Amino acid sequence: MPTGRVVIFAGGGLSPDFLSLLDEEDYIIGADRGALFLIQHGIKPDIAVGDFDSVSAEDLQRIEAGATKTITCDPVYKDLTDSEMALDLALDTRPESILFLGVTGTRMDHTLASIQMMTRAQQRQVACSIMDEHNYITLTGSQAVVEERGFTYVSLLPLTPEVTGITLQGFQYPLTNATLKLGQSLAVSNVLLTSPGTVTIESGLLLIIQSKD
Repeated sequence: MPTGRVVIFAGGGLSPDFLSLLDEEDYIIGADRGALFLIQHGIKPDIAVGDFDSVSAEDLQRIEAGATKTITCDPVYKDLTDSEMALDLALDTRPESILFLGVTGTRMDHTLASIQMMTRAQQRQVACSIMDEHNYITLTGSQAVVEERGFTYVSLLPLTPEVTGITLQGFQYPLTNATLKLGQSLAVSNVLLTSPGTVTIESGLLLIIQSKD
């Protein structure tokens, strides 16, 4: 059955403040240590998934007892990261949107993999975002609404070799029918003047990163 929003808690940087983002209607998935985080804070995940190599045997028992459903896999013989397994489960529910929490942190490989995974949701026409204490990341292939979320800057980075027809409304530094190529930093550190602002593109995939120090 389709769901409204799926929220995925992974095992990276997590804050108890993130719990205030949850709504009663959210479908909640805990990936590996993200599932333990939820249970430790009194939240029952609909699914706990992963190899659970970052938790103890006792913690895994607690996860299995506290989650509605637990899916485990071998930590060595697996092809997907815990976060991608969670994404697959999220997409299976046919959601309107997906919010990733805990997918950034000290492991840059996992962070970049999670950002690139947003394209899989984009292909299914599912809005996907990543949030941590300093960043809110979304992806667009057409038009996006950028709301004031308490972040200082808004940066635009191409995720494809080229993004064309970029037009901004509501920003300090406007763009009209601009083109960004992979490796260019022209659209880094813009500022939202009116909320919401809009970002429109004609072709390509564009990351929209709201950030603060």
